[in-house]
Amino acid sequence: MRNARDANKQVTRAAAMQMLEQGEYGVLSTSDKEGLPYGVPLNYIVLDNAIYLHCGLEGHKLDNIAANSNVCFTVIGYLEIVPGSFTAKYESVIVFGKANVAGEQEKIAMLTELVKKYSPDFQEKGMKVIEAFKDNCTVIRISIEHLTGMRKR
Repeated sequence: MRNARDANKQVTRAAAMQMLEQGEYGVLSTSDKEGLPYGVPLNYIVLDNAIYLHCGLEGHKLDNIAANSNVCFTVIGYLEIVPGSFTAKYESVIVFGKANVAGEQEKIAMLTELVKKYSPDFQEKGMKVIEAFKDNCTVIRISIEHLTGMRKR
């Protein structure tokens, strides 16, 4: 895998993981069996060196993952446009990995962590929602094979 072209902006793996863990959403990029790309923004969590996403029981991303499990996940954690300098300050992470449908135990753990991350004040209500809707969603696990973090301040 390639490293960042501008080594001065590349951060350590630990810093990239921290940016990934703190991000709120990312773009999952997949490709279908003909190689046509598809990108979709999603919220996510990071657990045990993997990214977890949830979606419906069927759809474009699941079809693509079934055809080709190689994916890319991109997070922009910080962005500030600097108009007078014709530049931007930013933090971003790009992850390459393999995506697979997670098992039932992983699904419940992921959905629980998702509630903790995005709705920390509503965990009891969140657990009821998980129980009611867990059979109507799919959880995708992306095993992180390579990641690169960039920062420009």
